[in-house]
Amino acid sequence: MAESSGDSLERGHPLESELTGVLPERPGPVRIIGIDPGLRRTGWGVIDSDGARLGFIACGSVVSDEAGSLGARLCQIFDGLSQVLAEFAPAEAAIEQTFVNRDASATLKLGQARAIALLVPALSGLIIAEYAPNAVKKTVIGAGHGDKGQIRAMVKCLLPRATPDSTDEADALAIAITHAHSRSWRRFEALAARERAMP
Repeated sequence: MAESSGDSLERGHPLESELTGVLPERPGPVRIIGIDPGLRRTGWGVIDSDGARLGFIACGSVVSDEAGSLGARLCQIFDGLSQVLAEFAPAEAAIEQTFVNRDASATLKLGQARAIALLVPALSGLIIAEYAPNAVKKTVIGAGHGDKGQIRAMVKCLLPRATPDSTDEADALAIAITHAHSRSWRRFEALAARERAMP
């Protein structure tokens, strides 16, 4: 297991997300898995978040057999992600939202892979947050539009010990970073609300 790197994450604007469950206050670092779903390759990245500090743990990809049936490929994604969760035991998951493009068939297949990416952490009882692609880009590179190379470069800046071998893995780490950022902001807002409520 990789050591926590203690990289910093600056607080910025709050992020809109779809959240399944309530974020609890946890003592110490929170382990987060980011998932970039895809039928051919599903990237994943695991980090520890402790306030403004980030630590890289691991990243990788679950690759399905393109020669297999759709059902078999979805099972491969399910089994692969299940093994990752069992090995690294994250407490929370972050997944990128799907956008509809002109290729309806490709969008449908991506949606099916994304359903598996949501199902696996849900079955393990994890809190799940979903983020739009432009929210991830804004968090990591500072703008809602950018290319994969920029994301990968900024992930390496934020997590110097990260070793993503593909854009899918870099994107997954970026999604995890986005959740850590959003989580810190939600905690800040909750503390501010409690202070305002005090007599």
